[in-house]
Amino acid sequence: MSATAPLPASAPVPGPGPDPATQQPSGGTARAALQAQVVQALGAHLPAHTLLWHAEDTTPYECDGLTAYRQRPMVVCLPETEAQVQAVLRTCHALGVPVVARGAGTGLSGGAMPHAAGVTLSLARFNRILAIDPVACTARVQCGVRNLAISEAAAPHGLYYAPDPSSQIACTIGGNVAENSGGVHCLKYGLTVHNVLRVRGFTAEGDPVTFGSEALDTPGYDLLAAVIGSEGMLAIALEVTVRLIPKPRVARCIMASFDDVRRAGDAVAAVIAAGIIPAGLEMMDRPMTAAVEDFVHAGYDLAAEAILLCESDGTPEEVEEEIARMSAVLREAGATAITVSQDEAERLRFWSGRKNAFPASGRMSPDYMCMDSTIPRKRLADILLAIQAMEQKYGLRCANVFHAGDGNLHPLILFDANDPDQLHRCELFGADILETSVAMGGTVTGEHGVGVEKLNSMCTQFTAEENAQMFALKAAFDPAGLLNPGKVIPTLQRCAEYGRMLVRGGRIAHPDLPRF
Repeated sequence: MSATAPLPASAPVPGPGPDPATQQPSGGTARAALQAQVVQALGAHLPAHTLLWHAEDTTPYECDGLTAYRQRPMVVCLPETEAQVQAVLRTCHALGVPVVARGAGTGLSGGAMPHAAGVTLSLARFNRILAIDPVACTARVQCGVRNLAISEAAAPHGLYYAPDPSSQIACTIGGNVAENSGGVHCLKYGLTVHNVLRVRGFTAEGDPVTFGSEALDTPGYDLLAAVIGSEGMLAIALEVTVRLIPKPRVARCIMASFDDVRRAGDAVAAVIAAGIIPAGLEMMDRPMTAAVEDFVHAGYDLAAEAILLCESDGTPEEVEEEIARMSAVLREAGATAITVSQDEAERLRFWSGRKNAFPASGRMSPDYMCMDSTIPRKRLADILLAIQAMEQKYGLRCANVFHAGDGNLHPLILFDANDPDQLHRCELFGADILETSVAMGGTVTGEHGVGVEKLNSMCTQFTAEENAQMFALKAAFDPAGLLNPGKVIPTLQRCAEYGRMLVRGGRIAHPDLPRF
């Protein structure tokens, strides 16, 4: 994906970028003076090679996987020890300087986009696997360990870590915790929140804090689920204990073709209604299958309007029975062709296309914006048809790949970020998808987080009172509001200016949303 110009502090709120109220101008003598003060204060605790502040050094940190919005950080820290992380947090808290934590930068919602007058805290050097316990089936790792590296380390014990985002070769477990990441097998095995036992780190003030436990329960409030998915706004995670599960003896995948997207969507609901919980249940429309087939040659049916990938794992007997049951349901639902993987190589080939959907899309267009809403499974066909109409409305193409089993959509809107008009239409297209999902009974995010991308759409899903409760939770952890400010929770002013809500007497009243 290519770059766009930095988002100016005076940019209008209706764009999905950060709240201008939380950003200070990126130039001028005031910023230079603050930068010098922060560098000097941090330099008292960190080695010189762990501090970056010149433009050529900080530019690589100006965005995450959402490249449409960029902002160079004032300072970047790359600490090597927990004591250095603690010193950064305590120093920034004393100076009132915002801190944005960053892992591998693979996020797709701008959650790691820097603050113009803040410190980007890179945790990339915390990349050690601390312990694998094959008896307890757990792994204790530092936050910068890659998702896939956990499974690789556990493999000699016949174990693996189940959540498998498409970026698992690069994304880190700390980022997975921040975004509550999922993956193609989350239908059966759950999201990050279902597979993490314990998170240890620091508060905004630099105080040590632990959430969860390796034991069955912990005293007091269970705050682990609040921290997972909090996008670095509540605490900084440095160490994570995850649950490992035995590697299945057998796994096989069905590739089912459909000549109509409604039949494909209905087939997903039919599989779940039959009491079957596949290890994975994914859906791709025709433009997406064409893109990935050209990229990886997975053997997809290019004549199909949509294909489903349905996986079963377990013992050979369990898999044989479940494959037969799923095949029968899919045929009854109108599948025009069904192919079942005959060996592990073929199964991996089927999945290779799905896993490479994002890079394959990058070959079709200079840029893409990946959306991440959820809807009830029974509305899969409805949202696909609605997106097709939006393509005509906004004059942009869109390729679709879904975690169909749990109703998580990943439409990829194709555009050229160097064309301001296309970027604007892409923003409107994305907001339309998110708000249509809400109107269909869904949510604005499934696993990619809110970041800056979905701030406006949060205004359509939550009331002023609900947003106030989220701000209250944020304040309980971070009273000064220094951790990743301007993300996730939209302000009352922003919602009012966005135009989807009206302020009357200090309260927000929802207009009638369209019903589908």
